[in-house]
Amino acid sequence: MPPIHWVPIAASACLAKCLTALLFGFFSASVLAQVPVTLQLKWTHGFQFAGYYAALEKGFYREAGLDVRLEEASPGMDVVGQVLAGKADFGVGTSGLLIARKAGQPVVVLAAIFQHSPLVLITRRDSATQSIHDLVGKRVMIERGADELVAYLRREQILLDRLTSLEHSFKPQDLIDGQVDAISAYSSNEPFYLDQARQDYLVFSPRSAGIDFYGDNLFTSQMLLKTQPERVRAFREASLRGWRYAMDHPEEVAVLIHERYSAAHSLDFYLFEAREMRPLIRPELVEIGYMSLGRWQHIADTYADLGMLPRDFDFRGFVYADDASADLDGLRIYLGWALALIAIVMAVAAYIHRINRRLHRSAAQTREAAEELRASEEKYRVLTETMKDVVWTLDAETLRYLYVSPSIERLRGYTPDEVIATSLDTAIKPQDVENVRSLIRQRVEAFLADPDGAPRFYTEIFEQPCKDGGSVWTEVVTTYSRNPRSGRVELHGVTRDITERRASQERIAYMAEHDILTDLPNRALLSDRLRQALVVSRRNLHRVGLLYIDLDRFKPINDVHGHAVGDLLLQEAAQRMRACVRESDTVGRFGGDEFVVLLPEIDCAEDALHVAEKIRNALREPFDLAGLHLEVSSSIGIAIYPDDGMDDASLLVNADRAMYEAKRGGRDRVVLFDCVAG
Repeated sequence: MPPIHWVPIAASACLAKCLTALLFGFFSASVLAQVPVTLQLKWTHGFQFAGYYAALEKGFYREAGLDVRLEEASPGMDVVGQVLAGKADFGVGTSGLLIARKAGQPVVVLAAIFQHSPLVLITRRDSATQSIHDLVGKRVMIERGADELVAYLRREQILLDRLTSLEHSFKPQDLIDGQVDAISAYSSNEPFYLDQARQDYLVFSPRSAGIDFYGDNLFTSQMLLKTQPERVRAFREASLRGWRYAMDHPEEVAVLIHERYSAAHSLDFYLFEAREMRPLIRPELVEIGYMSLGRWQHIADTYADLGMLPRDFDFRGFVYADDASADLDGLRIYLGWALALIAIVMAVAAYIHRINRRLHRSAAQTREAAEELRASEEKYRVLTETMKDVVWTLDAETLRYLYVSPSIERLRGYTPDEVIATSLDTAIKPQDVENVRSLIRQRVEAFLADPDGAPRFYTEIFEQPCKDGGSVWTEVVTTYSRNPRSGRVELHGVTRDITERRASQERIAYMAEHDILTDLPNRALLSDRLRQALVVSRRNLHRVGLLYIDLDRFKPINDVHGHAVGDLLLQEAAQRMRACVRESDTVGRFGGDEFVVLLPEIDCAEDALHVAEKIRNALREPFDLAGLHLEVSSSIGIAIYPDDGMDDASLLVNADRAMYEAKRGGRDRVVLFDCVAG
C-alpha cells in the first residue's frame, strides 16, 4: 500500500477555489456560447412569421442554444438562393420548393406552417374580370415563386403567355387605382387594405380547382442537415414551440410585432392577419408543422399532371424525417425487445425443464429450479400485463393462439382464455381470412427457405371484431421463429390500437374534398362526380343538369356586419339548397358566395328549371341570423348535357356564362345557357 500524503488545509482550500473557478468558467462559457443562426423570411415583417418572433422574444431559441437573426426579404428576392448560398441557414418558402428540388437545388422542407396556402389571385369586382377565364389578355402581377398559382392557371387551361404579365409592385393601391387587372396576394394580407379602401373585389383561390397545397414551409439546405443535424432539430423544435405560443396568444404577438419589428402597418392589420391565418393553419385540428408524405406526393402529382414536374418524380430526402419516423423506429426497437424477452423466457423454460429431468430425485434442486422459473414467469407476466399493446404467439400450422397478453381485453373485450380457445379466423374480418391465411403460408415458406433464419418484421393494418359487436382498427407487427422445443414455426406479434390515428387520417382526407365552412363538396369532389355522371349518362342516354349559383348582395352584408355574420349566412344558404335537391344530387361550394348543383339524371331542361326555381325561392326568404334580419337573392345559370356541352369543363363554363347573364338581366333570375347562346 503506497504511503498517504496529507495536504495542508490552506493548500487544499486554495486548490478547491481554483477548481471552482475553472468549473464556473467552463459552465458559464457553455451557457453563453449561443450558435449564430439566420432565418431568411420570404417577405417583410408581419404576423405571417409570428411563430419565429415568439420563439425569439420568449427565449425558446436561446434555451435551444441558438442566437437567431430574422432577415426580411426584399421584393423579388430568391429565398432559396439565399439559403443555398450560405447567406442564411433556414428559409420560408412555398410548395415551389419541390420544383426547386427537381432543378437541382438541394433543399429539405422541415415543417409546413400553413395547412392551406394563402396564395390567391385578386381582381376588382367592378372590372371586366368576373371569372378566372376573364384574365386572358389582362394585366396581371404574379410574384416570384408562386408556382401553385401558375398550376392553378394551367388547370384552368390558361397559360402565362396568354396574360399581360407585369412586374409585381406589391402595392394593393395599384389594383385599387386600376393600373393592373389582377394581382397575386395572400388572403391574410392584401384584403385588409382593399377593405379599408372600400374596394369591392373578387378572390380566386387555387383550392377552388382542387389545388390545396402547403404554405410558408420552413426549409434548410441538405448540406446543413447533413453536417449539423442537431442544430436543425433544435431550430425546428424551438420554432414550432414559438408558433404554438403565437397561435395561443395572437393579440400579444401582434402588439410585439408592431412595437419591436415593424410599425409600417397598423396594429389592426396584424390582428387581421392573425384572424385570417387561423383557418389556414388549423392549430386546433392539426399539430403545427405537421406534414405527410402522402400530401407532398399529391402536390408532386398535381405539378406532374400540369407538366411542371416529371411523372413519378423521386423526392426522397426532400421531407425532413420528423418524430413520426422516430416513433416507428421506437416501435420496432420496442417490439425487438419484447420478442427477445419472449425468446429468453422460452430458453430459460427449456433449460429449467432439462434440469428438472436430470435432478428430479433432488427435492432441493427441484425447488430451486421451480423458484427460478416462477421468478422468470413473474417478470414476463408483469411486462405483458402492464403493456397497452397486445403481445401474442400463434402456431403457424394450426393458426391457433398459444399465448395472448391480458391487454387483449381492453382492446377487443375478449379475455385471453376466450381468444386462445379460438383460431386466428375469429380475430379478423371474414372477408380478410383467406388473404391472411395465404400470406402466412407464403411467409412461412420464405422463413423455412432462409438458411440464416434472420428475423423479418412485417406490418399490416387490420379491422378486428370486438366482443360488443363493434370493431377496432389495429396495426399488427409480426415476425416468424422456430420454437426451440417443438421445432414448429410460430408467429410472434404485437398489436396496437390505431383507431384514433386512422380517424384523424380519414378526417384530413375528408377535408381535402369538402369545404370547411359549409361542409359541402368542394370543386375537386364535385368535378369528379360530374365526370362520373357524364360517363353514366353516355351509357344510359339521359341528361345531366348543372346549376351555377351566385348570391346577390352578399358582399355588402360582409362589409357591414362582418365575416362572422357572412359565414353564418353561407352555412344557412347551403342547408336551404340541400333541402331543395334529391339525395342523388350534389350541392357544392366553389368558393366565396358561388355554389354549383349537379343533377346527375334528368329527363329535360324543365327538370333543372324546376330545381333552380325552388332554390331561388328558398334563398329569397329572409335570413334571421345573430339577431339580424338579412335578405339576399340569387342568380342561377343552367347548362344541360349534352345540349350545352359534351364534357365537364364546357358545362361548367357555360353554366357560369348563363349565371352572369342572369346577373346582367337584373339578378334574382334563372337563365338557361341555350337562351344565352341563342
